[in-house]
Amino acid sequence: MFNNLGWGEILFLIVLALFVFGPERLPKVAADAARMLRQLRQMAQNATADIKAEMGPEMADLDLTTLTPRRFVEKHLFADDEDDRTRGVAGRPATQPLAVGEIPPYDPEAT
Repeated sequence: MFNNLGWGEILFLIVLALFVFGPERLPKVAADAARMLRQLRQMAQNATADIKAEMGPEMADLDLTTLTPRRFVEKHLFADDEDDRTRGVAGRPATQPLAVGEIPPYDPEAT
């Protein structure tokens, strides 16, 4: 979430919070914010555990982090598939040339 923040931006946010809340209330506000983040993280972990419990024992080894849209795209679009490199059109090996006079196979997915 805060991957793009550098030290300069973090320092600016701290100084801004110091001006907005003042030096007396800033420690209490920071503690309240930390407590809220811990509670939100705990709620998310409990929700994940509840989902796994409801799915039953056959889905116990399911990793829910692989179901996020980012991981789905990485897995299905950017994965290096061994079959694509060794298999050409219509199941023919990609490295085998056509014989003289042989008609290339028709691939309906390519048209």
